[in-house]
Amino acid sequence: MSVQALPRSKDQTKDKHYAKAAGVYRSIVLRKAGWLALGALLLVLLFLLNIAIGPASLSLHTVIDALFYPHKCDSQSVLIVHQMRLPIAVMAVVVGGSLAVAGLEMQTLLDNPLASPFTLGISSAASFGASLAIVVGISLLPHVSPPLVVSGSAFVFAVGCCLVIAIISSVKRGSAHSIILAGIAMVFLFDAAAAMLKYVAKDDQLAAITSWAFGTLENAEFSQVEVIAAILAFSLFFLIANSWKLTGVSLGDDKARSLGINVQKLKFETLIVVSLLTAISVSFVGIIGFVGLVAPHVARKLVGDDQRYLIPATCLWGAVLLSAASILSKIVITGVVIPIGIMTSLIGVPFLFALIVKKN
Repeated sequence: MSVQALPRSKDQTKDKHYAKAAGVYRSIVLRKAGWLALGALLLVLLFLLNIAIGPASLSLHTVIDALFYPHKCDSQSVLIVHQMRLPIAVMAVVVGGSLAVAGLEMQTLLDNPLASPFTLGISSAASFGASLAIVVGISLLPHVSPPLVVSGSAFVFAVGCCLVIAIISSVKRGSAHSIILAGIAMVFLFDAAAAMLKYVAKDDQLAAITSWAFGTLENAEFSQVEVIAAILAFSLFFLIANSWKLTGVSLGDDKARSLGINVQKLKFETLIVVSLLTAISVSFVGIIGFVGLVAPHVARKLVGDDQRYLIPATCLWGAVLLSAASILSKIVITGVVIPIGIMTSLIGVPFLFALIVKKN
């Protein structure tokens, strides 16, 4: 009897360990799901506040009625909500999510906590493209809408920069050092070219270039929002589908290869996705820094490094940060809307210093 009882005792001990481990795992998953739910709720609240706050303040009740029951509201409130503020609020969500996800994967690919979407020089390329359009392109294309010329030129140069870096990455087999050095070269090249354009620009052109470089959501249109949202949805689908591979890459290239991951192919494809997210966002709203740096670290602190949870959490908190910055830009100085790029820098710089000190 004692001989037969011993195996049963071991099995019971194993079952207890399995049950305990399963309980711990469930608690971890529930905690991560809770942070995702909190981020979603906070985003909804900030989204509504972003619509409500402005020169003509509206109550949250009025905003909700205008959005879902327009027949209950006066025509002026409906006009303000749908035509003036809703595109800006939605643009803050999709651009914030796009830049945050791009920043997360930049940090993953380069194994650098200070990497951001602008590490590759994409913003500098877009800035040069916009400056070139303002100085030369608008006069050459008088029958095309000036904002379309500026955005189109910024996007073309941003994508061109992406392609050059992607080619270098492919030739150098996805080396992080090669990607970083190529990005630094692009930054210096396009910053110098943009400075030359500013030097020869007229006063009104220089003012337009400076305004675009500050970053703004005020010119948001639903057609632009739809394009960014479509690219963000595609990017999230690709990244989440490869989330376990990206988690493996975050552990180091050697460990990722030992798991059977084609690191070079994954880095190349992810680099294209990151570049596209950054290029389309910058081309429509100008340069908005620090969201892609701050949001991934906030999300990583809350849900850990597992990219199954980290990717959606980063997207949510990026949208939260840019929505909060959009609200602050309208209330810091009464009657003045501060460019969103300035607000994100004011929020991000203290975080950057803290990160530098913490990471030594």
